Amino acid sequence: MTPMPQRRRARTPDVAPRLLAWYDRERRTLPWRYEPGTTADPYRVWLSEIMLQQTVVKAVIPYFEKFTARWPTVRDLAAAPLDDVLAAWAGLGYYSRARNLHACAIAVLRDNGGHFPADEQQLRTLPGIGPYTAAAIASIGFGLKATPIDGNVERVVSRLMAIAEPLPGSKPLLRAAAEAITPDLRAGDFAQAMMDLGATVCTPRSPACASCPILDLCKARALGIAADLPAKTAKAGRPTRRGVAFFVQRGDGAILLRQRPPKGLLGGMMEVPSSPWDSALDPQAAMAHAPVVAAWTTKNVPVVHVFTHFRLELTVMTATAAKQTALRDAADAPRCKWVSEGDLDAAALPSVMRKIITAGLG
Repeated sequence: MTPMPQRRRARTPDVAPRLLAWYDRERRTLPWRYEPGTTADPYRVWLSEIMLQQTVVKAVIPYFEKFTARWPTVRDLAAAPLDDVLAAWAGLGYYSRARNLHACAIAVLRDNGGHFPADEQQLRTLPGIGPYTAAAIASIGFGLKATPIDGNVERVVSRLMAIAEPLPGSKPLLRAAAEAITPDLRAGDFAQAMMDLGATVCTPRSPACASCPILDLCKARALGIAADLPAKTAKAGRPTRRGVAFFVQRGDGAILLRQRPPKGLLGGMMEVPSSPWDSALDPQAAMAHAPVVAAWTTKNVPVVHVFTHFRLELTVMTATAAKQTALRDAADAPRCKWVSEGDLDAAALPSVMRKIITAGLG
């Protein structure tokens, strides 16, 4: 009887050379990328990685190009007013990233002479830089051996090694597996190759396995479970919060905006004044938060915006105010200002507030 052939087991030493050769041929062209075998500017690596957190590459590219044209070095960014940085960030979401970005630039200038430290652990002490970003800067920006683990890398490794334990519990296993295949040389190129493989070939749905340079090393492919990995623990449903947004415009066209508190959701950004956002909406109680005394009209269609952890549904109320109209709460005055329609683009307005303004003007 002819013996059955044994299935070839994944040999991790084969992964890095093959993936690097593939990356040299197939890498994506991105504005923060440098030629293979060279190290990038740590400032550009840091800026791109902060922007890419929970944001797709296509959306980040114009913001990255705008930021680097306006603030080409970390010194330039550190010298910029925070309000300018927040305004330039508007539309990217997760605004704590912008505040930490500015704080980090200041810390790099103040504590390290305007140079990012070439040490993974020191990088992690800077504002807004966690384990992933520190490893990305260390490997891509300085050529050090480090292993940044993002969603793409987790997906590639879970399939390569057939790690079926669901996320987030499998994170330590995935990290250990990724570190085991990270080469001593060209660690930054290898990290970017893993990211590119996950983004273009080893995709969440319908992975293009036939185009994968390490197909024959993939245990999940051999077992027929590649499309099922990484497994994830079921998430709880996203709750809904409700509130009332008060869109008030003067006769000269200026719109009342208010700066949100520096900490918390959308911290430091400009907003259309609104009631608190709660799971239960009491319309009568919400009216107590109207910024001025006026004849308010309710828009028929609410504004809906989805955040990471909740869905927001806002009733939009509109009113017209005289130029000399006073705020109901004088303590709000330092945070409020009237902004003309022509100046709205320069204001640090998050996407949900732009939706409210569009509804109010409509």
